[in-house]
Amino acid sequence: MARLSHWLLASTTAVALMAGTVQAQEENRFVMVTHGVPSDPFWSVVKNGAEAAADTVGAELEYRAPSTFDMAKMQQLVEAAVASDPDGLIVSFTDEDALGGIVQEASDNGIPVITINSGGDVAQKYGSRLHVGQSEYEAGKQAAERMQEMGVEKAVCVNHEQGNQGLDQRCDGFLEGFDGNAEQLATTYDPTSIRNAIVAYLNENSDVRGILTLGALAAEPMIQAMREQGATDMFTLGTFDLSPGILEALEGEELDFAIDQQQYLQGYLPVMFLDQFAKNGLLPAGDVPTGPGFVTPDNAAQVLELSEQGIR
Repeated sequence: MARLSHWLLASTTAVALMAGTVQAQEENRFVMVTHGVPSDPFWSVVKNGAEAAADTVGAELEYRAPSTFDMAKMQQLVEAAVASDPDGLIVSFTDEDALGGIVQEASDNGIPVITINSGGDVAQKYGSRLHVGQSEYEAGKQAAERMQEMGVEKAVCVNHEQGNQGLDQRCDGFLEGFDGNAEQLATTYDPTSIRNAIVAYLNENSDVRGILTLGALAAEPMIQAMREQGATDMFTLGTFDLSPGILEALEGEELDFAIDQQQYLQGYLPVMFLDQFAKNGLLPAGDVPTGPGFVTPDNAAQVLELSEQGIR
């Protein structure tokens, strides 16, 4: 009987140790919700970064985004993410009116939130722990300054997602940097509509010599329009963000500059930070800027190699 009791005690201890091991190895689950439409190559790089970080730390990552730029749909996705009670939430904070209350709810319920890409200037009002991205307004001003240094006196900012807080701030900074000598051209994100809108605008505004687009969805139709019109050399062309097409245009000197906010880090870093917070209670003390930096024809080839790997 003593031997049987000893065996039962040993078995119970082993089961308890195994249960403790399973609990210790349980994965953290993080949800990332962005406004990035599937056709935008920028967001595939963000997702690559987030997935790489999740693999590194052994976390489960759920990436969610609407099929079109739709703030009502994104609001629903964030609400569903909060309701699922993840160990951390990552959100591109594109509209504080639509998303602020939900982020506050997540924070109030003990879900740590990190915002990325957009809304870094207001997100902390709603309980966000920190922001990973760039100052969109200042980046827009820097784009204006660079164009003026290149001799541009009048320019246009092409906004393919009006109502996206980050893109609106980019245009606002650009217009401020030109001190009244620039306008905003609002379009949809449909490539044909963007191309036609740019051509029509330039035909009506012959004194405009600088064009700034706010991402690959607008930059690539702009570049195509310039090629078709044989007008690449007539304008100073700049854009925000990178894609293989943008980098090829830079390398071929069809584009003068692209503003790089290192979107891979906007996916990678929040996952790493949230994992450290869940495990050890550690977070950076403030926001983490990932840009702006400028890619030009001089360094495009180096960046293109990383773009082919899904990192830039």
